[in-house]
Formats: sequence, structure tokens, C-alpha cells
Amino acid sequence: MRPELLKPALLTVGLLSVSNVFMTFAWYGHLRTMQQSPWWAAALVSWSIALG
Repeated sequence: MRPELLKPALLTVGLLSVSNVFMTFAWYGHLRTMQQSPWWAAALVSWSIALG
């Protein structure tokens, strides 16, 4: 791989990894705080945050 293409590729992988970790903690946080609500309510809230 050419050196000028390596940095954007690593940046992309790094940002996707950080995003994945953040969304995992956010999802489990929703599940923990919404224990009385059905799972689809937590999914709707988290997708609203992600798409909003």
C-alpha cells in the first residue's frame, strides 16, 4: 500500500473502532436504564439519537 493512502485508511479504522465502542456502551446504558420498558423502546430511542 502506498504511504499516502495508509494514513486515511488507519484514520478510518480508528474512527470506526471508537464509534463502535461508544455505541456499544450507549446501547448497554439504554438497556440498563430502560429495564421496565420493552426492548423495542430502547432500540427506538438509540436509533433516534443516532439518526437525529
